Amino acid sequence: MAAAARLAARARPGSAPNPGVAALLVRGGTIIARGWTQAGGRPHAEAIVFDNLDGTAKGAALYVTLEPCAHTSERGPACADIITAARPARVVIGQHDPDPRTAGQGIARLKRAGIETTLLDDPASARSLAGYMSVRRFGRPYVTLKLAMSLDGCIALADRSSQWITGEDARAHVHAERARNDAILVGGGTWRDDKPRLDVRLPGLEHRSPRRVLLSRRVPPDNVTVINRPNQVSTLDGVQYLYVEGGGETAASFLRDDLIDELHIYRAPIIIGDGLRGIGALGLNDLAAAHGRWTLAQSRRLGSDEFTAYLRTRN
Repeated sequence: MAAAARLAARARPGSAPNPGVAALLVRGGTIIARGWTQAGGRPHAEAIVFDNLDGTAKGAALYVTLEPCAHTSERGPACADIITAARPARVVIGQHDPDPRTAGQGIARLKRAGIETTLLDDPASARSLAGYMSVRRFGRPYVTLKLAMSLDGCIALADRSSQWITGEDARAHVHAERARNDAILVGGGTWRDDKPRLDVRLPGLEHRSPRRVLLSRRVPPDNVTVINRPNQVSTLDGVQYLYVEGGGETAASFLRDDLIDELHIYRAPIIIGDGLRGIGALGLNDLAAAHGRWTLAQSRRLGSDEFTAYLRTRN
């Protein structure tokens, strides 16, 4: 299941508005077919698996990160029916689908067909489906806040000069992260000061540049979506993953509204001193309220810089 969850990364973000699902068909410890949701949301992962299968699914186990869909559409049959027709010996599912058109019906259909079916609460599958689950459960995209800062927490000099705090490796990593998101957001100050392109400039991935969003009360520039308040991210149609890239007040506003699900911090080995802080005032009155909110998920070196990722701890 962990391998299937890693494979699901290939579906992100192109599968939107459908979830980025992956599936592996295994027999005797060998993967005999695999698939992930294609761009635009179809075909689904399960359909790809059985289209790619050379032979029969007899005696095989299907591992799929999300409950197979139980509804038909103009673009394809229900995955539960595709699986039933293929007759694998077993189906292992990473996460329940909250979509009311499926929501347990996919599992029930497989069991009625006599296929052994197991539902897990698999953390890796849940992580691979974070954007889809956030839209379904909270009515908004999964939001990642990116901060590139000095050792003392500054994102720019006092005169707002910010290029470049981090090195080339870290900047390339940021572009790879941009390519994994449906939309990218900055505040009005960053837009006016830096005139950012907010695109992906990695060779071969230029077409993966995300939709541009501006947090501002001004008239939107061409080809840019404007929202006035952080909670309006819920109005961004078709966006499952949103990448927020500064500045300090924008970061603070999203944190104050508890809209950040993941923090990406790129820290350069420099000290700025009297510069612009990475995060504005949060209105904390009790230090205890700052504890227990973030869990370290990843830490690595990127050239001379350090990258750390933290996940918001939610009940």
